[in-house]
Amino acid sequence: MGTEGEFGATTGLMEVEAVQKTLNRSRASVYRYANTDPELLNPPFDPKKLNPELRQSVNDPLMFHSNEVARFAKDVLKIKQVTIEIQEPQPNKTQEVLEAILAELQSIHALLKSSDRVS
Repeated sequence: MGTEGEFGATTGLMEVEAVQKTLNRSRASVYRYANTDPELLNPPFDPKKLNPELRQSVNDPLMFHSNEVARFAKDVLKIKQVTIEIQEPQPNKTQEVLEAILAELQSIHALLKSSDRVS
């Protein structure tokens, strides 16, 4: 099964939609597979379920590590061959601004470093 997952730009984790596409299952079935409990924020690992990453709040979205999705596909769904390809996130305005800020900070650092050598 060749698949491509969409990953969060800052976390590197798969969102429910990406898991849905990867496993070729409905959104509802992904939620049924997920190891969640209304009484517990982070239930203990369940080898028969798809275990999300730890969350800080019940309002945080479910996010899944690609290795966990692959394990679940092989061990539970019995999919023989699982390939999850990590794709670089598409550049967005926030990323472009952050990269510009980083470049500016690096140039300031280099300028300060060179002025220290002159002194």
